[in-house]
Amino acid sequence: MAEIVVEPIERYALSAKNRVKTLFSRIGVVGCGNEGQNIVRIAAWHGIEVVFIELSEEKIQNSLDNISRELDNRIESWGLTPGEKRAIMGRIKGSLDFKDLAGCDFVIEAVRADEKTGVRSIDARKDVFNKIEQVVDREAIIATNATTIIITELASELQYPDRCVSLHFFVTSPEARIIEVVKGLYTTEDVYKKVCTFVKLINREVIPVEESAGLVSIRLFVTLLNEACEALMEGVATAENIDKTTIIGMGMRFGPFQMADIVGLNKVEKWMENLYEEFGGPKYKPSPLIKRLVRAKRLGVSTGHGFFKYDANGDKISESSSKEA
Repeated sequence: MAEIVVEPIERYALSAKNRVKTLFSRIGVVGCGNEGQNIVRIAAWHGIEVVFIELSEEKIQNSLDNISRELDNRIESWGLTPGEKRAIMGRIKGSLDFKDLAGCDFVIEAVRADEKTGVRSIDARKDVFNKIEQVVDREAIIATNATTIIITELASELQYPDRCVSLHFFVTSPEARIIEVVKGLYTTEDVYKKVCTFVKLINREVIPVEESAGLVSIRLFVTLLNEACEALMEGVATAENIDKTTIIGMGMRFGPFQMADIVGLNKVEKWMENLYEEFGGPKYKPSPLIKRLVRAKRLGVSTGHGFFKYDANGDKISESSSKEA
Protein backbone atom coordinates (compact mmCIF):
# COMPACT_ATOMS: atom_id res chain seq x y z
CA MET A 1 0.00 0.00 0.00
CA ALA A 2 1.36 3.39 -1.00
CA GLU A 3 2.38 5.66 1.83
CA ILE A 4 -0.01 8.52 2.44
CA VAL A 5 1.76 11.83 2.35
CA VAL A 6 0.23 14.35 4.73
CA GLU A 7 1.15 17.92 3.84
CA PRO A 8 0.29 20.73 6.28
CA ILE A 9 -2.16 23.20 4.82
CA GLU A 10 -1.09 26.14 6.99
CA ARG A 11 1.21 27.52 4.34
CA TYR A 12 -1.75 27.84 1.98
CA ALA A 13 -3.94 29.59 4.54
CA LEU A 14 -4.68 33.28 4.48
CA SER A 15 -3.07 33.72 7.89
CA ALA A 16 0.22 32.43 6.55
CA LYS A 17 0.47 35.00 3.78
CA ASN A 18 3.16 37.58 4.09
CA ARG A 19 1.46 40.72 5.29
CA VAL A 20 2.85 43.78 3.60
CA LYS A 21 3.16 46.67 6.01
CA THR A 22 1.97 49.87 4.38
CA LEU A 23 3.07 53.40 5.20
CA PHE A 24 1.14 54.76 8.20
CA SER A 25 -0.64 51.47 8.89
CA ARG A 26 -0.24 52.26 12.61
CA ILE A 27 0.27 55.62 14.26
CA GLY A 28 0.55 56.87 17.83
CA VAL A 29 -0.85 59.93 19.59
CA VAL A 30 0.50 61.19 22.91
CA GLY A 31 -2.18 63.11 24.78
CA CYS A 32 -5.86 62.51 24.06
CA GLY A 33 -7.63 65.72 25.02
CA ASN A 34 -9.82 67.52 22.49
CA GLU A 35 -7.02 67.77 19.92
CA GLY A 36 -5.79 64.23 20.46
CA GLN A 37 -9.30 62.79 20.23
CA ASN A 38 -9.82 64.61 16.96
CA ILE A 39 -6.60 63.17 15.51
CA VAL A 40 -7.33 59.65 16.78
CA ARG A 41 -10.88 59.62 15.40
CA ILE A 42 -9.93 60.97 11.97
CA ALA A 43 -7.04 58.52 11.54
CA ALA A 44 -9.10 55.50 12.67
CA TRP A 45 -11.98 56.62 10.42
CA HIS A 46 -9.61 56.30 7.46
CA GLY A 47 -8.53 52.76 8.28
CA ILE A 48 -5.38 53.48 10.31
CA GLU A 49 -4.68 51.67 13.60
CA VAL A 50 -4.11 54.16 16.42
CA VAL A 51 -2.62 53.78 19.90
CA PHE A 52 -2.85 56.79 22.18
CA ILE A 53 -1.03 57.47 25.43
CA GLU A 54 -2.72 59.03 28.46
CA LEU A 55 -1.83 59.52 32.13
CA SER A 56 -4.50 57.36 33.76
CA GLU A 57 -7.07 54.67 33.00
CA GLU A 58 -9.78 57.19 33.81
CA LYS A 59 -8.48 59.57 31.13
CA ILE A 60 -8.19 56.72 28.63
CA GLN A 61 -11.82 55.72 29.22
CA ASN A 62 -12.96 59.34 29.07
CA SER A 63 -11.23 59.79 25.70
CA LEU A 64 -12.78 56.60 24.32
CA ASP A 65 -16.23 57.66 25.55
CA ASN A 66 -15.90 61.08 23.91
CA ILE A 67 -14.80 59.56 20.60
CA SER A 68 -17.67 57.08 20.80
CA ARG A 69 -20.19 59.87 21.42
CA GLU A 70 -18.87 61.85 18.47
CA LEU A 71 -19.30 58.80 16.23
CA ASP A 72 -22.83 58.32 17.60
CA ASN A 73 -23.59 61.87 16.47
CA ARG A 74 -22.48 60.88 12.98
CA ILE A 75 -24.78 57.85 13.08
CA GLU A 76 -27.71 60.07 14.06
CA SER A 77 -27.01 62.38 11.13
CA TRP A 78 -26.73 59.42 8.72
CA GLY A 79 -23.00 59.94 8.22
CA LEU A 80 -22.02 56.56 9.63
CA THR A 81 -23.45 53.10 10.33
CA PRO A 82 -23.21 51.21 13.65
CA GLY A 83 -21.02 48.61 11.93
CA GLU A 84 -18.63 51.27 10.70
CA LYS A 85 -18.46 52.73 14.19
CA ARG A 86 -17.51 49.33 15.65
CA ALA A 87 -14.75 48.99 13.04
CA ILE A 88 -13.40 52.48 13.84
CA MET A 89 -13.42 51.90 17.60
CA GLY A 90 -11.76 48.52 17.03
CA ARG A 91 -8.78 50.30 15.50
CA ILE A 92 -8.26 52.49 18.60
CA LYS A 93 -6.30 51.46 21.70
CA GLY A 94 -5.43 53.52 24.77
CA SER A 95 -2.35 52.88 26.88
CA LEU A 96 -0.36 54.23 29.83
CA ASP A 97 2.94 52.88 28.53
CA PHE A 98 5.09 54.64 25.91
CA LYS A 99 6.47 51.20 24.95
CA ASP A 100 3.16 50.53 23.20
CA LEU A 101 4.22 53.10 20.59
CA ALA A 102 6.83 50.63 19.32
CA GLY A 103 6.01 49.68 15.74
CA CYS A 104 4.23 52.96 14.97
CA ASP A 105 5.19 54.61 11.69
CA PHE A 106 4.22 58.05 12.91
CA VAL A 107 3.71 59.50 16.41
CA ILE A 108 1.99 62.84 17.03
CA GLU A 109 2.48 64.71 20.30
CA ALA A 110 -0.73 66.48 21.37
CA VAL A 111 -0.23 66.99 25.10
CA ARG A 112 -2.16 69.56 27.05
CA ALA A 113 -0.10 72.16 28.90
CA ASP A 114 -0.69 71.86 32.65
CA GLU A 115 0.17 75.09 34.41
CA LYS A 116 -0.31 73.46 37.84
CA THR A 117 2.83 71.35 37.51
CA GLY A 118 5.05 74.38 37.01
CA VAL A 119 6.65 72.71 33.98
CA ARG A 120 6.92 74.90 30.89
CA SER A 121 4.98 73.65 27.87
CA ILE A 122 8.15 73.51 25.75
CA ASP A 123 9.94 71.39 28.39
CA ALA A 124 6.99 69.02 28.77
CA ARG A 125 6.83 68.51 25.01
CA LYS A 126 10.60 67.97 24.75
CA ASP A 127 10.29 65.28 27.42
CA VAL A 128 7.54 63.59 25.39
CA PHE A 129 9.68 63.73 22.24
CA ASN A 130 12.57 62.07 24.07
CA LYS A 131 10.32 59.31 25.42
CA ILE A 132 8.92 58.68 21.94
CA GLU A 133 12.39 58.45 20.38
CA GLN A 134 13.45 55.84 22.93
CA VAL A 135 10.78 53.35 21.81
CA VAL A 136 10.15 53.89 18.07
CA ASP A 137 12.20 52.72 15.08
CA ARG A 138 14.73 55.01 13.43
CA GLU A 139 12.41 55.46 10.42
CA ALA A 140 9.42 56.50 12.52
CA ILE A 141 8.35 60.14 12.15
CA ILE A 142 7.76 62.27 15.25
CA ALA A 143 5.45 65.29 15.04
CA THR A 144 3.86 67.92 17.25
CA ASN A 145 0.41 69.42 16.97
CA ALA A 146 1.60 72.52 18.87
CA THR A 147 1.03 75.81 17.06
CA THR A 148 3.04 78.43 18.94
CA ILE A 149 6.13 76.30 19.62
CA ILE A 150 8.84 75.95 16.97
CA ILE A 151 9.44 72.35 15.85
CA THR A 152 13.18 72.97 15.39
CA GLU A 153 13.48 73.83 19.09
CA LEU A 154 11.45 70.77 20.11
CA ALA A 155 13.60 68.45 18.00
CA SER A 156 16.98 70.00 18.83
CA GLU A 157 17.84 67.59 21.66
CA LEU A 158 16.87 64.38 19.86
CA GLN A 159 19.37 61.94 18.43
CA TYR A 160 17.63 62.10 15.04
CA PRO A 161 16.00 65.55 14.72
CA ASP A 162 15.73 65.11 10.96
CA ARG A 163 12.57 63.00 11.37
CA CYS A 164 10.57 65.68 13.18
CA VAL A 165 7.83 67.84 11.72
CA SER A 166 4.92 70.01 12.86
CA LEU A 167 1.30 69.79 11.76
CA HIS A 168 -1.86 71.48 12.95
CA PHE A 169 -5.31 69.90 13.08
CA PHE A 170 -8.13 72.42 13.52
CA VAL A 171 -9.98 71.92 16.82
CA THR A 172 -12.76 74.48 16.34
CA SER A 173 -13.71 72.84 13.07
CA PRO A 174 -12.68 69.15 13.25
CA GLU A 175 -13.96 68.46 9.76
CA ALA A 176 -11.96 71.28 8.17
CA ARG A 177 -10.31 69.67 5.16
CA ILE A 178 -6.95 71.36 5.62
CA ILE A 179 -3.90 70.75 7.83
CA GLU A 180 -1.00 73.15 8.22
CA VAL A 181 2.31 71.30 7.80
CA VAL A 182 5.65 72.81 8.85
CA LYS A 183 9.11 71.62 7.83
CA GLY A 184 11.67 72.41 10.53
CA LEU A 185 15.32 73.32 10.11
CA TYR A 186 16.38 69.68 10.53
CA THR A 187 13.46 68.01 8.72
CA THR A 188 14.44 66.02 5.64
CA GLU A 189 12.53 66.39 2.40
CA ASP A 190 11.64 62.69 2.53
CA VAL A 191 10.03 63.02 5.96
CA TYR A 192 8.11 66.12 4.87
CA LYS A 193 6.78 64.34 1.77
CA LYS A 194 5.70 61.33 3.85
CA VAL A 195 3.77 63.56 6.26
CA CYS A 196 2.07 65.24 3.29
CA THR A 197 1.13 61.74 2.12
CA PHE A 198 -0.40 61.04 5.55
CA VAL A 199 -2.47 64.22 5.29
CA LYS A 200 -3.80 63.08 1.92
CA LEU A 201 -4.53 59.60 3.31
CA ILE A 202 -6.92 61.13 5.83
CA ASN A 203 -8.57 63.18 3.08
CA ARG A 204 -7.13 66.57 4.00
CA GLU A 205 -5.34 69.20 1.96
CA VAL A 206 -1.81 70.26 2.89
CA ILE A 207 -1.25 73.93 3.68
CA PRO A 208 2.56 74.35 3.53
CA VAL A 209 3.70 76.82 6.19
CA GLU A 210 7.17 78.17 6.86
CA GLU A 211 8.41 77.72 10.40
CA SER A 212 6.83 80.50 12.45
CA ALA A 213 5.20 80.61 15.88
CA GLY A 214 1.42 80.62 15.45
CA LEU A 215 1.57 79.36 11.87
CA VAL A 216 -1.08 81.15 9.78
CA SER A 217 -4.28 80.21 11.57
CA ILE A 218 -3.41 81.17 15.15
CA ARG A 219 -1.73 84.46 14.22
CA LEU A 220 -4.83 85.57 12.30
CA PHE A 221 -7.26 84.32 14.92
CA VAL A 222 -5.72 85.96 18.01
CA THR A 223 -5.35 89.27 16.16
CA LEU A 224 -9.04 89.18 15.22
CA LEU A 225 -10.01 88.23 18.77
CA ASN A 226 -8.01 91.06 20.33
CA GLU A 227 -9.62 93.58 17.98
CA ALA A 228 -13.06 92.13 18.78
CA CYS A 229 -12.28 92.58 22.50
CA GLU A 230 -11.32 96.21 21.85
CA ALA A 231 -14.62 96.85 20.04
CA LEU A 232 -16.53 95.18 22.89
CA MET A 233 -14.75 97.19 25.62
CA GLU A 234 -15.32 100.43 23.67
CA GLY A 235 -19.05 99.64 23.54
CA VAL A 236 -19.11 99.58 19.74
CA ALA A 237 -21.37 96.48 19.78
CA THR A 238 -22.31 93.54 21.98
CA ALA A 239 -20.35 90.28 21.90
CA GLU A 240 -23.38 88.62 20.29
CA ASN A 241 -23.53 91.18 17.48
CA ILE A 242 -19.78 91.24 16.91
CA ASP A 243 -19.86 87.48 16.42
CA LYS A 244 -22.96 87.75 14.24
CA THR A 245 -21.16 90.30 12.02
CA THR A 246 -18.28 87.91 11.33
CA ILE A 247 -20.53 84.86 10.86
CA ILE A 248 -23.13 86.40 8.55
CA GLY A 249 -21.17 89.27 7.07
CA MET A 250 -17.84 87.49 6.60
CA GLY A 251 -18.98 83.90 6.19
CA MET A 252 -17.15 82.54 9.23
CA ARG A 253 -18.48 79.40 10.89
CA PHE A 254 -18.02 80.85 14.38
CA GLY A 255 -17.42 84.39 15.57
CA PRO A 256 -14.15 85.19 17.39
CA PHE A 257 -15.75 85.08 20.86
CA GLN A 258 -17.50 81.74 20.44
CA MET A 259 -14.42 80.29 18.76
CA ALA A 260 -12.31 81.37 21.74
CA ASP A 261 -14.83 79.76 24.10
CA ILE A 262 -14.62 76.49 22.16
CA VAL A 263 -10.82 76.43 22.23
CA GLY A 264 -10.69 77.49 25.89
CA LEU A 265 -9.73 80.98 27.00
CA ASN A 266 -6.82 79.72 29.12
CA LYS A 267 -5.36 78.08 26.02
CA VAL A 268 -5.98 81.17 23.89
CA GLU A 269 -4.27 83.32 26.53
CA LYS A 270 -1.24 81.00 26.44
CA TRP A 271 -1.13 81.23 22.62
CA MET A 272 -1.13 85.00 22.85
CA GLU A 273 1.58 85.10 25.51
CA ASN A 274 3.80 82.82 23.41
CA LEU A 275 3.30 84.95 20.31
CA TYR A 276 3.87 88.18 22.22
CA GLU A 277 7.11 86.76 23.64
CA GLU A 278 8.19 85.59 20.17
CA PHE A 279 7.34 88.71 18.13
CA GLY A 280 6.85 91.50 20.67
CA GLY A 281 3.90 92.88 18.70
CA PRO A 282 1.16 94.50 20.84
CA LYS A 283 -1.47 92.92 18.57
CA TYR A 284 -0.61 89.57 20.18
CA LYS A 285 -0.71 90.74 23.81
CA PRO A 286 -3.75 89.18 25.56
CA SER A 287 -6.61 91.63 25.98
CA PRO A 288 -7.39 92.62 29.60
CA LEU A 289 -10.86 91.20 28.98
CA ILE A 290 -9.44 87.75 28.23
CA LYS A 291 -7.22 87.89 31.32
CA ARG A 292 -10.20 88.89 33.46
CA LEU A 293 -12.28 85.95 32.26
CA VAL A 294 -9.42 83.49 32.80
CA ARG A 295 -8.87 84.74 36.36
CA ALA A 296 -12.59 84.23 37.00
CA LYS A 297 -12.30 80.64 35.66
CA ARG A 298 -14.78 81.50 32.92
CA LEU A 299 -12.85 79.52 30.34
CA GLY A 300 -15.58 78.89 27.79
CA VAL A 301 -17.44 75.72 26.83
CA SER A 302 -15.43 73.55 29.24
CA THR A 303 -16.71 75.51 32.27
CA GLY A 304 -20.10 76.46 30.83
CA HIS A 305 -19.27 80.17 30.81
CA GLY A 306 -16.83 82.32 28.86
CA PHE A 307 -17.79 85.21 26.62
CA PHE A 308 -21.13 83.36 26.38
CA LYS A 309 -22.98 80.75 28.46
CA TYR A 310 -23.26 77.08 27.42
CA ASP A 311 -25.47 74.17 28.43
CA ALA A 312 -24.29 70.71 29.54
CA ASN A 313 -23.99 69.61 25.90
CA GLY A 314 -21.72 72.52 25.04
CA ASP A 315 -24.40 74.31 23.05
CA LYS A 316 -24.48 78.08 23.29
CA ILE A 317 -27.35 79.58 25.28
CA SER A 318 -28.80 82.55 23.42
CA GLU A 319 -29.03 85.94 25.11
CA SER A 320 -32.84 85.86 25.03
CA SER A 321 -32.97 82.43 26.68
CA SER A 322 -30.48 83.57 29.31
CA LYS A 323 -32.57 86.65 30.16
CA GLU A 324 -35.74 84.54 30.42
CA ALA A 325 -33.98 82.12 32.75
